[in-house]
Amino acid sequence: MDNILLIISVAFIVAAIAIIVVLNVMQSSKNKKYKKIIDKLDYQKNELDTSPVGPELVKLKSYVNNEKLDLLYQNWKERLNDIKNIKIPKITDMLIEAEYSLSQMDYKSTMYKIAKLEMELYKVRTSSEFLLDEIKEITNSEERNRGSITKLKAKYRKLIEKFEETKPEFGEFASVVALQFENIAKRFEDFEILMEKNEYTEVPTILKATAEMLKHMEVVIEELPSIVLIAQGILPKKIKEVNQIYQKMTDEGYALGYLNVEYNIEEAKNKIGDILDRAKVLNLEDSLFDLKVLTEYFENLFTDFEKEKVIKADYETANVTLKTKLNKTNKLVTDMFNQMDDLKKLYSLSEEDLKKLYEVKSDLDNLTKDYNILNSHTSNNNFAFSKLTEEVENLVIRFTEIENKLDECLNVIGNMHEDEMRAREQLDEVKTLLKNAQSQLRTFNLPVIPNNYYVELKEAKEAMSEIVKELEKKPITIETLNTRVDTARDLALKLFGKTKEMIKTAMFAEMAIVYGNRYRSSEKDLDRNLSYSEVLFNKGEYQKSLELTINSLNKIEPGIYDKLLQFYGGKNEEQKNG
Repeated sequence: MDNILLIISVAFIVAAIAIIVVLNVMQSSKNKKYKKIIDKLDYQKNELDTSPVGPELVKLKSYVNNEKLDLLYQNWKERLNDIKNIKIPKITDMLIEAEYSLSQMDYKSTMYKIAKLEMELYKVRTSSEFLLDEIKEITNSEERNRGSITKLKAKYRKLIEKFEETKPEFGEFASVVALQFENIAKRFEDFEILMEKNEYTEVPTILKATAEMLKHMEVVIEELPSIVLIAQGILPKKIKEVNQIYQKMTDEGYALGYLNVEYNIEEAKNKIGDILDRAKVLNLEDSLFDLKVLTEYFENLFTDFEKEKVIKADYETANVTLKTKLNKTNKLVTDMFNQMDDLKKLYSLSEEDLKKLYEVKSDLDNLTKDYNILNSHTSNNNFAFSKLTEEVENLVIRFTEIENKLDECLNVIGNMHEDEMRAREQLDEVKTLLKNAQSQLRTFNLPVIPNNYYVELKEAKEAMSEIVKELEKKPITIETLNTRVDTARDLALKLFGKTKEMIKTAMFAEMAIVYGNRYRSSEKDLDRNLSYSEVLFNKGEYQKSLELTINSLNKIEPGIYDKLLQFYGGKNEEQKNG
């Protein structure tokens, strides 16, 4: 039991010692951390105490030779004394307090005092840097100002050299430009006087004013010659040309009021006058831009004049073309309506077709009235040709629509007439087909003609008669007539084809029998089949006769069908050529 208590006691003591050691280590680390921060702040305070503000102020004292600079010097000296004698000692006291709090291990108070120290150091450092910049503005001004004035003089020489080279281009304004260069040269003299008197506070104003004057002169040297050229040369010439063309075209009957030429010429002259007046004091703001706008306007006027001339030619061409078409169409429609009774008697026109014809006539009459009004406007010279062209184009569009409707009506009547003519032509063709078919039958002199052939012949002739009946009717119903024609033509073609096929089959069957006769004495089966083929041939069954003969011969002489075709086909060709 005593041993256990001893072990526990030893463990407790060891733990306590460990905790104490750890706490001491942490405390030592924290002390070092805050000590390091305070040392850094002390270093920054020492930097402020040794800043170059004092030497710069001593350097400035040698420049003081006027009241204004002396006032500045005294103000800066007071501000430096405030920093040296009040603010820096205050920081020293704050550092001592922070170190004391740290030595007492009052970390919360130490952190608070460090924060205040950092803020105070920042304020004093900023004031010191700002004071140094103000003092250097004077102490470094001579070198800086000399550098600036040297650049300005180089720009001045370059500008005046360019001015002298192009002086004739400035015209009457050359003297004004030269005077401005003299004013700039005087500024350089003022600069030297100020530098001699050490009035450095006035120098920036002189430098700024001189830079602005030179910048303005860059614009003057660049733009004024162009302004003089355009305002006194190019534009007056263009205005004169525009006015001459305008007067001439107006005398020739062009309505150009919509262009407002006379008003715009006066406004342009006033604008040019204003630009030249401002140029006398070298006020060139927007002058070149305004002159370019005016130049572009008058250039566009030339284009407008040419466009009006082209439009007039186009208008006159379109007007003449429309007039010719109108007269021709009016005559056509008038003639058509004069023959309307005959057309109604001749053809069966629908109510819709008649309605379209009357609509065409009404639209054509209205268009003719509008065209006459357009011509009256043309002769009065009240409207520009661009406007008249637009109107005539609208009339042309309307006429095209009327023309399309009229074409539809004419196509209906024309198609009816064409269908009638076609029917008469095809009636003749049907007659010729039937005649040729019968002629071929008589020429070959077949032993028998099948009964169904005569039935088809009768149907074809009856269909032909129906065509004749439809053509004799007044008015003619075209739809019915076309049906009759198609029926008769189909029947006639069918009969003609059947005639040719029947004759061809009969001829070939007969030739095949004649060819087979050479084998009759030696082939009994063939002799028997040929005899039966002759019976079929004489009964008018030519196809059966041909098939029986060919099949029989093929057993004796394979390929006989093609051989006979070749032989008799070639023979027939020779007969035809002969």
